[in-house]
Amino acid sequence: MLETLAMAPPDPILGLTAAFRQDSNPAKINLGVGVYKDENGLTPLFESVRRAQAQVETDETSKDYLDIDGSPAYATAVQALLLGPDHEAVTGQRAITAHTPGGTGALRLAGDFIHQLFPGARIWISDPTWANHPKVFQAAGLDVETYPYFDPTTNALALDPMLETLGRIPRGDVVLLHGCCHNPTGVDPTAADWQRIAAVIAERELLPLIDLAYQGLGDGLAEDTVGLHALCRPDTEVLVASSFSKNFGLYNERVGGLTAIASTAEAAEAARSHIKVCIRTNYSTPPAHGAAIATQILNDPELRALWEGEVAAMRDRINDMRQLFVATLKARGVERDFGFIQRQRGMFSFSGLNAQQVEQLRQQYAIYIVGSGRVNVAGMTPDNMDRLCSAIAALLQEA
Repeated sequence: MLETLAMAPPDPILGLTAAFRQDSNPAKINLGVGVYKDENGLTPLFESVRRAQAQVETDETSKDYLDIDGSPAYATAVQALLLGPDHEAVTGQRAITAHTPGGTGALRLAGDFIHQLFPGARIWISDPTWANHPKVFQAAGLDVETYPYFDPTTNALALDPMLETLGRIPRGDVVLLHGCCHNPTGVDPTAADWQRIAAVIAERELLPLIDLAYQGLGDGLAEDTVGLHALCRPDTEVLVASSFSKNFGLYNERVGGLTAIASTAEAAEAARSHIKVCIRTNYSTPPAHGAAIATQILNDPELRALWEGEVAAMRDRINDMRQLFVATLKARGVERDFGFIQRQRGMFSFSGLNAQQVEQLRQQYAIYIVGSGRVNVAGMTPDNMDRLCSAIAALLQEA
């Protein structure tokens, strides 16, 4: 059987990283994969994580399985970070959280839960979105549709077309929303926009699924949940897939969670029971180590303060690179207005470069960008900025 198989196509983003690693050019630049880099081009180990890890290992007495839905202490910490410990959904026990292997694991668990319990429901995703979103939900058996999100003529949110489409979605369908730092555009709704989006979703009786993978990297840990809070109205239902890969740097520990917010505490527990069935037939129980580190940090005031400072430093560096990128392009004589890069948030932005220009950057300058033109701003550094912007300026002059 296996000898009949042809090679599967490489992942468009991870495959780009593989090509980057094989490139022998010492000046190569990787702006493709969605991993945070510091000013030295390295993915750092947080000091808060280093200290928490030492404490976890000191206190650890067993490698026994966790419960199917993970550690209750972790679930409490996740809900407090997402909603705040005094949110009525938390105090009213309308929220339950299952610990998952990363944010992608949470999305797949959500897909399995939706398909198995609501087999007629479709999921609607933004156009554009993270390249893996449709694949994850299709693999779970869901039919995937899209709604307008990005206006390339203004490099801004296409709010009116988005609302018009959401207003036509049938009752009971699911709408995937990026909680903050939209991947790949970097364009987020304003607080007022979120209120309008939430109103349409409530009126149409749709189920929102929020992908919150970058909390803290936009405007702040609390500020980046404004959309979630707009959707979490009393008696409403919401699913949240969250991740600690970016904001804790725990990429290889695979730390995530699926939080289900139901209209009542009884409905929340019913949802938990079905989510546990989905987990049991998939990965059975979650990994413990990374979640224990995150729990330790979130529950220790000293470590929490250190971690919040580290997240703020990441956020500030990304925003500094946005400003430097725009300023350096202007200094290199680029007449096109790239000011929208400064207004966007998070690790990603659409550069406006077309597929041919992206390929030229790779072939001629060893600069690696996703074919859509999406750039990882966190891959920019003061040391590589001049070479990057000079290459882009040269391409635009040729156009």
